[in-house]
Amino acid sequence: MNTVRTAPAKIDGRIPVFAFGMSLGLFLAITFVLCVAFDLVVPGQAMFRTWLGLIPWFDWLSWPDFAWGLAVSFAYGWYIALIFAPLYNWLAKRTAR
Repeated sequence: MNTVRTAPAKIDGRIPVFAFGMSLGLFLAITFVLCVAFDLVVPGQAMFRTWLGLIPWFDWLSWPDFAWGLAVSFAYGWYIALIFAPLYNWLAKRTAR
């Protein structure tokens, strides 16, 4: 039996920006979908007023607004990743000296 072994990935304490951006963007998009579903199932406890303040030009609720909210939620994840990951990587490298 011939098995191929690969070396484990080197972990240097850095946050990969692409993986962090995708995971955070998807996390916020999934959270948006769950919150919209919750608002539709339990309208008395709706959180849509929160979304109105966080998502520009968002109005409750049509298919275009849902798609817009999903896109903006994903973009917020990327915004956070593009600021946070390089800052963390820079500070971690600087303090490791």
